[in-house]
Amino acid sequence: MLSGFFSEVGRVTILASQVMRLLVKSIIHGEFFSTGSHPTRILPTPLTKRIILQLVEVGVNTIPLLLIMSGFFGMVLAYLTYGQFKRVEMEMYTGSLVGASMVTELGPIIVAILVAGRIGSQTAATISTMKTTEQIDALKTMAVNPVEYLVLPRLIATVIMMPILTIFADVVGTIGGWVVAVGVFSLSSSLYIKRMIDFLNVSDLTSGLIKSLVFGVIIIIMSSYKGFRSEEGAAGVGMAVTSAVVLSIASVLVADYFLTVILF
Repeated sequence: MLSGFFSEVGRVTILASQVMRLLVKSIIHGEFFSTGSHPTRILPTPLTKRIILQLVEVGVNTIPLLLIMSGFFGMVLAYLTYGQFKRVEMEMYTGSLVGASMVTELGPIIVAILVAGRIGSQTAATISTMKTTEQIDALKTMAVNPVEYLVLPRLIATVIMMPILTIFADVVGTIGGWVVAVGVFSLSSSLYIKRMIDFLNVSDLTSGLIKSLVFGVIIIIMSSYKGFRSEEGAAGVGMAVTSAVVLSIASVLVADYFLTVILF
């Protein structure tokens, strides 16, 4: 069992190193834009077009659900925080805890769970289906690297969008907390905002954004790995999707602990 675990870790590491090498190669050789037959015009390459499609899927299509989730997380957090702080007559610090929790921890985690459920499952389903229908073999026959074609655009798009989505989650979550603190418990609006601003540091925001970047890489690597390692048939696709989401979320939570220790 232990040897199987380390072999799985080794395969994931190999896939991650392949993706990172392809990313560095793309940056060095400038494979995102091309002049083509028009020397005076800069045209997007096929890689850039695939990245743009993934940016829309990861970012634009995720925002509506993210706003709902983060808003209600902030409202629940404010509700619980106010109730506990009132026991020790510290309810004025409700905004401080809501803001710090959203920026440093809840914002990145909410985004990671949502992206793992939407993009991670979609990535695993796409790759495992292509493997089952032998489209992966067809790509190799045409001298197309499946990792570069399927994984790299998703990784780049996710890394770009994760910090942006995290900022959305932070802002909406703190607004949700403000609605409960001010509208339900009649806490002073200026006091809520002032305490939150006084308590937060720039390092708190940067730490949360760094977490979101790492979480994005983990989700895509884990989901792609499960897709490439899926078994044949519909059952194999289903198992790949389920295990991709579970493994991604579990890996994110484990990484969250070590990142918290390192960054704070």
